[in-house]
Amino acid sequence: MTTSAHQPQVVKSDEEWRAQLSPEEYAVLREAGTERPWTGEYVDTKTVGVYSCRACGAELFRSETKFDSHCGWPSFYAPSTSDNVVLRDDTSHGMLRTEALCGTCHSHLGHVFADAPQTPTGDRYCINSVSITLAPSEA
Repeated sequence: MTTSAHQPQVVKSDEEWRAQLSPEEYAVLREAGTERPWTGEYVDTKTVGVYSCRACGAELFRSETKFDSHCGWPSFYAPSTSDNVVLRDDTSHGMLRTEALCGTCHSHLGHVFADAPQTPTGDRYCINSVSITLAPSEA
C-alpha cells in the first residue's frame, strides 16, 4: 500500500482537538486507538447514507460499499473517492498493517486488509464507529 504524500487540509492543535472531541473520539481519531469489537454504533447499520469523518466532517465512505465482514467493526470495500482516505504503513504491536486515515485531517479511522474476496475490490476497510458519522440519505 502506498501513502499519500499530501498534507492534511484541516490542521488543529492538540488542545483544539481535545476541546472538540470526546475522550473516546480523541483516543481513536488522534491517538490511533481502537474501540472494542462489537461495541460501535455502526457495526450492524444498514441505513443508506454517507459516512463522514467525525473529526472534520469530510466524506469518507458511502453505504453502498459497506458490507458484513463479521469482524466486529463497520467494514467498507472502498472509500467514496480515492483521495478521501489515505493509507500508511503501521508497524505497531509487532505487526505490519495498513492504517486508514481521513484524507482531509489525517485522523485515524482504522485499518485496511486485503482479505475480502467477496467484495469488488478484495479490500476490507475496518473502521472504528467512533471515527465516523452517518448522514442518512433523504428518502
